[in-house]
Amino acid sequence: MKTTYPSETFVNKTVTYVLDDDGKIIVVENVPARVCVETGERLFSPETVERLQQVIWEHEKPVRILETPVYEFAG
Repeated sequence: MKTTYPSETFVNKTVTYVLDDDGKIIVVENVPARVCVETGERLFSPETVERLQQVIWEHEKPVRILETPVYEFAG
């Protein structure tokens, strides 16, 4: 029996990368990525990953500060 996989289509986009760094939320806007139109999966080039690490680890000065509400998910 032959297994058929749906074709995945990736497009170039800029996305917002969000990271929880030990309770501190870091947001990096306008990050280049290849995004799957079916699943939303995001792929980053090695150069992009290196730049993200540089921004986060070197604590570069942010372009702005966000204030956002936080909710607890309770059943």
